[in-house]
Amino acid sequence: MKTPIRLATAAAAVVLAVAGAGVPAAQAAENPYERGPDPTVAILEASRGPFATSQLSVSSLVSGFGGGVIYYPTTTSEGMFGAIAISPGFTASWSSISWLGPRIASHGFVVIGIETNSVLDQPDSRGRQLLAALDYLVEDSAVRSRVDGSRLAVAGHSMGGGGSLEAALDRPSLQAAIPIAPWNLTKSWSGIRVPTLIIGGESDSIAPVSSHSIPFYTTIPASAEKAYLELNNASHFFPQTVNTPTGRQMVAWLKRFVDNDTRYEQFLCPGPSGLAIEEYRNTCPSA
Repeated sequence: MKTPIRLATAAAAVVLAVAGAGVPAAQAAENPYERGPDPTVAILEASRGPFATSQLSVSSLVSGFGGGVIYYPTTTSEGMFGAIAISPGFTASWSSISWLGPRIASHGFVVIGIETNSVLDQPDSRGRQLLAALDYLVEDSAVRSRVDGSRLAVAGHSMGGGGSLEAALDRPSLQAAIPIAPWNLTKSWSGIRVPTLIIGGESDSIAPVSSHSIPFYTTIPASAEKAYLELNNASHFFPQTVNTPTGRQMVAWLKRFVDNDTRYEQFLCPGPSGLAIEEYRNTCPSA
């Protein structure tokens, strides 16, 4: 299992905060990043998780990316939260996949959905912008006091998904990456050390899984922890409407690797099945 590096002082503070919020001290000490009730399929497949959320806009005048929207849990009683930056795809704006923002935030994460500097930006640029957005969240945003800078992740659709691979390669301290229908001219990602979940569409004609998602997955080392979810008969644009298997698996992956919450391992190994799922591969997190 890939064990995130933690700051002892921050962990101690979160233990106290979580224990004070009604979680037994022993449980909080075992995993101070555990948030929310015991997970169920129903909780993961609902349109919202257990946390109430708010949102705020980020100006396009910020440095390094094109602004966007931050979604965050409103509670202040459970310490800091892990965070994820998400990029839209080529020619698209954040609004094209914005359903992911409140859905992920409602499970106990701070989410920044970015606008890119240009809708034509390529994956390498989108990767840099995702990292700039995370730095902004941690250092300058209005919610920085809620964000644990040691527990960060990236995701994106299409070229944004390709950008999330670039970001994971460039910043191995990230705790998770989730490329969705990813597109990138680079096919080998053997240098990635970040736990990576790739979600592809069986009928994607823009970033066919045979030349994008699958080679991306197979070249990431198993030691990084990885999974590949292929959606039955899904096109390249499956994330642009609410997609329950995508939302469910993204939350489970973030919970497992950003929050180190082993309660969610049951949703990763053996993984999802059913009519919506064409294929699922994984390395299964191991103790």
